[in-house]
Amino acid sequence: MRCNLFKGKSNNKKNQLITKDKGLPFTKEISKKRTLYLMMLPGLLFFFIFHYLPMIGVVIAFQDFDPVKGLFGSKWIGLKNFEFFFKSDAMATVTFNTIFYNVIFIVTGLGLSVLFAILFFETGSKILTKTYKSIMLIPYFMSWIVMQYVLTAFLNMDSGILNKILQTFGIEPVNWYWEASYWRWIFPIAYLWKVVGYYSVIFVAGITGISTEYYEAAKIDGASKIKQVRYITIPLLMPIVITLFLLQAGKIFYGGLGDWSMFFTLPNETGFLLETTDVIDTYVLRALRGMNEPGMAAAVGLYQSLVGLILVTFSNYLVRKYDKDSALF
Repeated sequence: MRCNLFKGKSNNKKNQLITKDKGLPFTKEISKKRTLYLMMLPGLLFFFIFHYLPMIGVVIAFQDFDPVKGLFGSKWIGLKNFEFFFKSDAMATVTFNTIFYNVIFIVTGLGLSVLFAILFFETGSKILTKTYKSIMLIPYFMSWIVMQYVLTAFLNMDSGILNKILQTFGIEPVNWYWEASYWRWIFPIAYLWKVVGYYSVIFVAGITGISTEYYEAAKIDGASKIKQVRYITIPLLMPIVITLFLLQAGKIFYGGLGDWSMFFTLPNETGFLLETTDVIDTYVLRALRGMNEPGMAAAVGLYQSLVGLILVTFSNYLVRKYDKDSALF
């Protein structure tokens, strides 16, 4: 009892200190925790200079921008810059392609990464786990330009590895660069090959942080490996899955979840494939390449950012309904 009373007094003192800290004026708060704020200063300056300061350039989306006159001298033209994209015939196609691929990337990317992370962890051998992780991580550090050559080596009509395999089974070779429908599968496979290893490493780190006491208690209760994964590993990994999902949901209107160079390089800009390979970013790049209209590019960028913000807010609202502690804000 004395011990509990002592703890109670101690907690009360802590609560009083916390209450007092919350009531500190801003200047006193800075003075008291100056070391902490000094450590934060480089990061805050980086975000201010490279993330918040460039947001002033958003006004270009509403101007007939003239570099000589600058931001304050250029003529205001309202929403005219947005018309080039919203009135184009390709808007529906590129919007569908962008969302279609990104939804597949998010669902399959996170799902397979969790699966591989669990398999890595269950091997029980640190040497094998590190070897598998290293092998799967290598594609993440390869640029899409290199990936283009690798893909060509697989899909070339005459000398491609895939067509050689098909021919050994008596199947006619396929010209993968002439049929648009094949790319509904090629893009997701290429994306997964590149990123699954990277996200698996993140989830392996998450699994390693789970206390072994949970698994030992489950073993004593007679739980099989599958039940341990189902009732311990997956639920405790969900906060990481939700955080990555929310971060990726904000980029769902950007080709390749922000890394749209995949859509630009892998198909070699083949015109026959645009029906299934063109996303918002590649369309804007092709449309504005010769026009030199920064206002139109800024208008599309603003549109993508606003939709991303709405999606993140809505997704966070749904997550908050499911698990308040896993929400970002």
